[in-house]
Amino acid sequence: MTTDKQFVVTISRELGSGGRTIGRKLAERLGVRYCDKALLRGLMERFELSALRIEQLKGEKKSWFSDFVQLLSPVPKASWLMGMDARYARELQPEVSTDDIYRAECDILHALAEESSCVIAGRSAFFVLRDYPNKCDIFITASREHRLRRIMAKQDIARQDAEALLEQVDSMRE
Repeated sequence: MTTDKQFVVTISRELGSGGRTIGRKLAERLGVRYCDKALLRGLMERFELSALRIEQLKGEKKSWFSDFVQLLSPVPKASWLMGMDARYARELQPEVSTDDIYRAECDILHALAEESSCVIAGRSAFFVLRDYPNKCDIFITASREHRLRRIMAKQDIARQDAEALLEQVDSMRE
């Protein structure tokens, strides 16, 4: 990677490892944008879902059977939904899938990378932007104990709650 032309640095990290802090400081030092919540905000706006629901969808294990069922599910045509109450129309539409989230992530990440040099924090950026011509990928990890202490301090929670959160997030991200 060279900094004399537009570039992207992707930061992948484990929960509690300090990856966001490192990414923010790196962006400051390089004098470029730091993109952390931009992806999540974009997904929340596009799908009208909470951050927790988006993380759950991203963490779902896919199976060939669920893909097959979704393929066979009748999807209402847009023309059928014209003039309907928006709440009713949303109920008719199938739930957002993991694939929908991934396609939207790809769109948002490509747009961020094309806009200007930046540091992007998030697990999928290193993969989605794998063919980006001027990119550096960084993975931040830390010992379990260090991660637990950071989670407890940053979120002001007990060790037992931090351990449960760490297990849940690590399992979803696996």
